Amino acid sequence: MHFVITLGRRRRRRPPYSGRWEAARLSPVILTILIAGLAFSTPREIAVSRLLPAAPALAAAMWPVLPTILLGTFCLMVMIGLSFVYTDLGTPYTVAAIAAVTLAAAYASHVRLQREETLFHVRLVADAAQEVLLRPLPRRIEDVEIESLYLAAQEQARIGGDFYEAAGTPYGVRLLIGDVRGKGLSAVGVASAVISCFREAAYEEPDLRGIVHRLETSITRHGTAFPVQDLPESFATALIAEIPHGGGHVRLLNCGHPPPLLAHRGKIRVLEPTTPSAPLNLAALIGDHYCVDTVAFAPGDQLLLYTDGVSETRDRTGEFFPLPDWMRRQGPEPPRELLDRLHRDLLHYSGGRLNDDIAALAVRYPNIRAQEPPA
Repeated sequence: MHFVITLGRRRRRRPPYSGRWEAARLSPVILTILIAGLAFSTPREIAVSRLLPAAPALAAAMWPVLPTILLGTFCLMVMIGLSFVYTDLGTPYTVAAIAAVTLAAAYASHVRLQREETLFHVRLVADAAQEVLLRPLPRRIEDVEIESLYLAAQEQARIGGDFYEAAGTPYGVRLLIGDVRGKGLSAVGVASAVISCFREAAYEEPDLRGIVHRLETSITRHGTAFPVQDLPESFATALIAEIPHGGGHVRLLNCGHPPPLLAHRGKIRVLEPTTPSAPLNLAALIGDHYCVDTVAFAPGDQLLLYTDGVSETRDRTGEFFPLPDWMRRQGPEPPRELLDRLHRDLLHYSGGRLNDDIAALAVRYPNIRAQEPPA
């Protein structure tokens, strides 16, 4: 079971077992009827009626307090009715057991409901935090179409270490996508620090290298303020893209991140960096020489940025998802349709179970001439 979020246009995939859960909620009633029927139809030596306390105990796991008490009361009435048919059932002991179990079940139901309410509010806070961390992106910045996708591997997850951002700046449209090593609150903190820094640096730094230096400083300061047990492993891969005003090309600075894919006139190109750059927070160990690549980005081209959760999705045999081959089979679809299809195919390929968080950005420079109506 997993949880799905498409930021910008948020979607929650309905759990596939919701129908089964509704049927399971009726199980205490079914169990009560079954025990009562067997108790009236079987010889008294079997004493099936002693199983009646199990019904309110089961109800406590899924029912509110009042229905649980009412079911326990019904079981008491059934037991009293049996006492008129069979006078030697040991009714007082069974009645006492039903009453005790019903009271305990009512209390357990009360505690469960309190914990569920607390969890509900915690999830609301987590959703609000994610709205701040991964805020919905605009569908278009200047002439560039942008769509985003985020898939969490677990239903309980709301925030993870994958992140992205987009901004229209004086230097053009700038994009960021990255992945923090590890999971949990420490990864969320690193992602938050990187995104917050990018939102400022993207408007102020004229060169992509300047942005990366700012991100490196930010993640280093975060690691100093919130140290973890294994600080050298607290790093993040990142990819920054810049589409200048008027398009024509895109600049890429890849810091250890999976290479993006460029679709140009039906052909797919894997944009491997000319010179690999160090992931964030590892520059002190392997150097801070950053290489910016410039790639043609013509009208109608589409760029797919993604985290390693996409390319490392496995099928049942352990094979990785063939992302470049998959991209070649896609037509010139709008970014939203491309990501929706990627979402469906990833779930199908993995058998509905994702082992890692997934983030993706689809960016297209629209073909203006194709959109203009004929004269």
